Order: sequence, then structure tokens, then C-alpha cells
Amino acid sequence: MPLAEARPNQDLVKLATERQHLTNVLKLVAYQIESDLVNLIRPHYARAEEEGRTLIQTVLQSSATLEPADRELHVTLAPLSSPHRSQAVAALCQDLNTTEACFPGTELRMRFAVAGYPK
Repeated sequence: MPLAEARPNQDLVKLATERQHLTNVLKLVAYQIESDLVNLIRPHYARAEEEGRTLIQTVLQSSATLEPADRELHVTLAPLSSPHRSQAVAALCQDLNTTEACFPGTELRMRFAVAGYPK
């Protein structure tokens, strides 16, 4: 079904070719990052094959606190709805902490944790 038929009486907006290419590149980069995080969580989450991508998407949409301290930025994620998922994410956080990644544009080393779980 053509879009014009699906949305009658509405103006259609077509992105310029350059913008469409940029949008596609950003989607590809986001998908690759999500895939990398799923691979990192696989050893810690038994249902990674079936639910890994959904778990990562949930984590990326969940709330967190950001606290700058000395030369670090503490990112503390809210616990998830079930303890086994929170434990898997806490293990992922420990793995990410070993990378010593800095917050973009700063020298602040990012430290990840899940509230209520060992750091």
C-alpha cells in the first residue's frame, strides 16, 4: 500500500538523500553497538539468544543517575524487574568498567553499576 493511501490528507515528508544516508548510518551504528552489548552479556545471561537484544534495549531506556566524582563519571542504572536480569546487567557493567572508557569530550572515566548490586 502506498504511503499516500495509508495516510490520506497528510503531507508526506521525504528526507533529502544526504539526510537519508546519515539516518541509515546512525541506525547501522546503533544496531552494531546493541549487537556488541548483546555479545558482552551472553556469558552472564542464559537467555541471551532469545532475549538479549530486548534486555539491552530495556537497559538503554531505563533510568540512571549520573554523578561526576574526581576523574570519574558514575553511571548507576536502576535495577530491572527481575533479579536475574539485574545481576546479568551488573556483570555487564563490571565488564564495561574494565575498558576504562571516557565520557566523550572529557577525561572522565565512566564507571557503570546497577543500584543495589556489587560494583
